[in-house]
Amino acid sequence: MMAVFIATFMTSVEVTIVTTALPSIISELHGISYQSWIMSAYLLTTAVTTPVYGKMADSSGRKRVFLWGVFAFTLGSFMSGMSPNIYVLIVSRAIQGIGAGAVMPLTFTIIADYYSFQDRARVMAYNNTAWGLSALIGPLLGGFLVDQLSWHWVFFVNVPLGIIVLVLSWIGYHESPVERKRVKFDWVGISLLSLTLVSLLLAVQSLDSAPVIALGLLILTTISLVALIKVEKRPNISPLISPEMFENPSFGVQIITAAVLSGVLIAYQVYFPMWLQSIYRLHATVAGLVVSSSSIMWLLASFFVGTVIAKFVPKYVSIFVCVILLIVYSVLVFAGLNFPSWAFYIIAMFNGGCIGAVISMNTILSQRFVDQSLIASATSLLTLGRTLGQTIMTAVFGAVLNLVISAQRGAIKMSEINNAISANGNASGIKKVAIDTIILHGMHSIFAVVVVLLIIVLITNIFDPNKKIVR
Repeated sequence: MMAVFIATFMTSVEVTIVTTALPSIISELHGISYQSWIMSAYLLTTAVTTPVYGKMADSSGRKRVFLWGVFAFTLGSFMSGMSPNIYVLIVSRAIQGIGAGAVMPLTFTIIADYYSFQDRARVMAYNNTAWGLSALIGPLLGGFLVDQLSWHWVFFVNVPLGIIVLVLSWIGYHESPVERKRVKFDWVGISLLSLTLVSLLLAVQSLDSAPVIALGLLILTTISLVALIKVEKRPNISPLISPEMFENPSFGVQIITAAVLSGVLIAYQVYFPMWLQSIYRLHATVAGLVVSSSSIMWLLASFFVGTVIAKFVPKYVSIFVCVILLIVYSVLVFAGLNFPSWAFYIIAMFNGGCIGAVISMNTILSQRFVDQSLIASATSLLTLGRTLGQTIMTAVFGAVLNLVISAQRGAIKMSEINNAISANGNASGIKKVAIDTIILHGMHSIFAVVVVLLIIVLITNIFDPNKKIVR
């Protein structure tokens, strides 16, 4: 379990620590034109490989797949740190993603193997502690390494952690005997899934800069998705994504809920600090604490998930949480320039506690609603949903903000608005009020989209057919 906790920390700190170092990486490697691919390469390979590893883990056991994932992630980390140019760095990040695609879902799967349904929530709460520490430590550690050493150490720091996980897993992970099956890969399914995910992620990244290309990619996504569904329903094959998992409609509800709420998560993690810096002129460190308060409440809430599941019907918990969040975000949609800054920290705490509890519940229930032989596949699918939710909504929110600002800025230059986004922006007087108003309308649009997302989650859970406490 120590290996699982360290692996969770290692893969989750990767995101927060790398974002801190991005300006230094771009500057040294002269890669401004390719900077988005530093994150996109990692996300793409993670998304594409996650369901494949889930299928392999269900067919031939967890240990070999987990060890391979840790090895690939560690190798990719080392290669990223050694990268002499932006192209090698992008390839190395892709290798990291190939490893993360196995490690992230299998940490939850191993917990499901080791612990009963009643104890699972408690152990996942401990695992969430590793995730929470990464959210708190990542930015500070990244800043320290960049300032005192170099950006290379942002990647090197994961190498000893990966070696520790490999050694602990090799020695201490005693897997229950499983019937080794010859894995017959569903190459058609893998190809169609890859095409669907790659075209979707490229489409959302092009949404703002090249809308025509984005539309073409979305059409391709739709065609390949329909083909994937038909292929996976063929008889006498071992499908990559088993339709059997969706025979229980409540399983699909958990996937949709986790994916959409993960998109909501991005909204306040990215745009609360931006709102506080640009309009209230709070320093980056103080504004960043709004995310820290959310992480702390996420951790605390996760320790009560087991009790909540044991006493309440899951759909009613999700509906209750959605109603609370809808009220909160509806207030933000109409918030003025004088809306109190301290309220953002309170709202972030509500977000962390509510969303943390529901997503932890989704993970446990998705494993419960499928056959024991499909636990790894189910967990991988939920992990994929969360990854896609965050990735897609990051691009959507960015596009919405840019479109609203462009539509309302009038004669004000975009460079002046860019400057005002920073806490150190120097706009003053009437122009400052005008720029703040434009930014505020942009923020209103972001959280209006969040309201729509929460309505989707609310409707999805209202139609969940399960009306019993899950035991």
